[in-house]
Amino acid sequence: MRRLLRLGPSFARLHVRLCHQSVYSSHGTGRKVGVDLGEKKLEISTGRFARFADGSAVVQLGDTSVMVTAVSKTKPSPSQFMPLVVDYRQKAAAAGRIPTNYLRRELGTTDNEILTSRLIDRSIRPLFPAGYFYDTQVLCNLLAVDGVNDPDVLAINGASAALSLSDIPWNGPIGAVRVGLVDGELLINPTRSEMTSSTLNLIVAGAPSSQVVMIEASAENVLQQDFCHAMKVGVKHTQQIIQAIQQLVREQKVTKRTPVKLFSAPAEMVQHARQLASEKIYAVFTDYTHDKISRDDAVNKIRLETEVDLKEKFPLAEPFEVIESFNTVSKDIFRSIVLNEYRRCDGRELTALRDISCDVDIFKPLHGSALFQRGQTQVLCGVTFDSLESSVKADIITTALSGVKDKNFMLHYEFPPYATNEVGKMGGINRRELGHGALAEKALRPVIPKDFPFTIRVTSEVLESNGSSSMASACGGSLALMDAGVPISSAVAGVAIGLISKPNPDKPTDIQDYRLLTDILGIEDYLGDMDFKLAGTNKGINALQADVKIPGLPLKLVMEAIQQGTVAKREILGIMNKSITKPRATRKENGPVIENVRVPVSRRARFVGPGGYNLRRLQAQTGVTISQLDEETFSVFAPTPGAMNEAQDFINEICKDDQEQQLEFGAVYTATIIEIRDIGVMVKLYPNMSAVLLHNSQLDHKRIRHPSALGLEVGQQIQVKYFGRDPTDGRMRLSRKVLQSPASTIVKTLSEKQSITMGTGNSQATSTDS
Repeated sequence: MRRLLRLGPSFARLHVRLCHQSVYSSHGTGRKVGVDLGEKKLEISTGRFARFADGSAVVQLGDTSVMVTAVSKTKPSPSQFMPLVVDYRQKAAAAGRIPTNYLRRELGTTDNEILTSRLIDRSIRPLFPAGYFYDTQVLCNLLAVDGVNDPDVLAINGASAALSLSDIPWNGPIGAVRVGLVDGELLINPTRSEMTSSTLNLIVAGAPSSQVVMIEASAENVLQQDFCHAMKVGVKHTQQIIQAIQQLVREQKVTKRTPVKLFSAPAEMVQHARQLASEKIYAVFTDYTHDKISRDDAVNKIRLETEVDLKEKFPLAEPFEVIESFNTVSKDIFRSIVLNEYRRCDGRELTALRDISCDVDIFKPLHGSALFQRGQTQVLCGVTFDSLESSVKADIITTALSGVKDKNFMLHYEFPPYATNEVGKMGGINRRELGHGALAEKALRPVIPKDFPFTIRVTSEVLESNGSSSMASACGGSLALMDAGVPISSAVAGVAIGLISKPNPDKPTDIQDYRLLTDILGIEDYLGDMDFKLAGTNKGINALQADVKIPGLPLKLVMEAIQQGTVAKREILGIMNKSITKPRATRKENGPVIENVRVPVSRRARFVGPGGYNLRRLQAQTGVTISQLDEETFSVFAPTPGAMNEAQDFINEICKDDQEQQLEFGAVYTATIIEIRDIGVMVKLYPNMSAVLLHNSQLDHKRIRHPSALGLEVGQQIQVKYFGRDPTDGRMRLSRKVLQSPASTIVKTLSEKQSITMGTGNSQATSTDS
């Protein structure tokens, strides 16, 4: 009997191994299903590629194909959370390109890859079973990109298909589509060219029964009713994709594995923790004098006392079970207060905002600055102007694969550890910061003028955080832009809407009762079911992002959240307008300056210098940036008016001896020889002119090898005829030879005129040459 007991784990390992050995054979038959989405057909196939993976699927739209694989370990992870990793990688070969870096291979991850990975993660994570703490990896591999259809939405559908076709426990499938709005017409999965004229970029992931799992949207002041209509149309089309994946699952006869263990707190431990701590926790959550830190301290004090009692009562309990027992009680009490008593832990009504204060022009040397405070969330935003050369340059691979091009507006979000009274590592950027910054940037981008002459960088530093710091960044960024004098079309505000729901006991995927919370705290986000962020102007919606923690939201609830967020957004805009109502008429005196320099083609070599020497020296000594606009115009960007004055002095210095005369074609002029060379003589037509070579072939009708054969000397004056300039290099064409004939000639006199001119600009506007 003992030997049989010892063999138990071995049998279990053998069973697991046999199951995994059957993975290859279960994927052996290739299957394909098509979905008609308007005029396009989405194809989902499996059974041909990556058959050792627990699940594998290829999704194709047009000639864009994405393969997604899913693998999950059968041994539990030591982590006390769902260890899901989603990696979306762009492959240069998929676009028919070779990376241009030194190693000629893909290095690191791009911002677009990280943002797309987060998009997929947020779509699939809510549908894993509670307590499923097994290492799970979803990899998205671009097989081919046609440059017409974006692969990100295909990757979400591929992840759904791969998980559904695997034996990994997952309560899917889901479907995802992109919705565009062009000339008032909604388009499903529009092409890249169609998206360039679209005022809406909505990605919605839906679950069965028209539930919403994930929303990500950027828009250009889209009206609320138009946005809601786009949501309904998008969710409707996701159901077709879900049905197609369900058909594949039925054909493959997928059987889900039974996990060794789903981590949860034992009922008796939860009950004991409830008896010990429920009254104390209730007292903390109904004490409105608490702030974030004091409330956390009070709850942690109760936690420590309760955990000691639990360990004594249940000495064999695992640490996770002890911690989770208290967490379950704390979460239930917090949610019941909101659901049953319509009260929040800070005393606000469900639709009330926290106290908001705004201040602009915080630091005078900055081009623009603002401080936005909402409750205990504080964000400092700064605006910096730089030349258009400083815009974000997308590499050719990213442009080919994702359509991301250069941009001259960016928002960078920083979340230092002191913002939540913690100690952490500084440096680098994590996925959360990148995602929050991208959302705030989406909210502000539509109001930035497209012809603004500078690159704009908004930095948002979270100094204090107690919920909704990304939406505070949108508010603070809008204030800072107006303080900097950027002529934005309208002020922008954002707010986060939370959800506390009660599932239907008979059908847990349905919601029996719920409460929507306006302007959520950090604890309401942590213990709630949704973080629904909405930002826009007084007129419409600019950005929306929904992070859902339950298996899905009914469309009715989503529409209510949009309406509640719109009301709160307008209230916030009213408060912000008390601080600054419109952009400043002029930019600050210490701001950057742009002026144009007109340089005739004939004088370009003099201005630029040998190998660009003069321009490099000018930029190094004065800090300006020079870019060429057309054949005769250069743009000079100076970070300050002082730098521009230095640049003007420098340009005048290098051009002071470069006064070109108004020469008449075919006229004869008197030239002075200043140097004799083997190939000819260097002459000047007037004193401050750059010397010009008069070649031996143009000195006389006779063929000569050296100018001395004609008795020419330095300082001697000779008559030359002017034949204009060479159209290729702008060099002056002179000839003495043609004057050796007996025809009479008239020598012309010269009048002076400055050739290199600098536009008169000021620190507030771009100068143009008259």
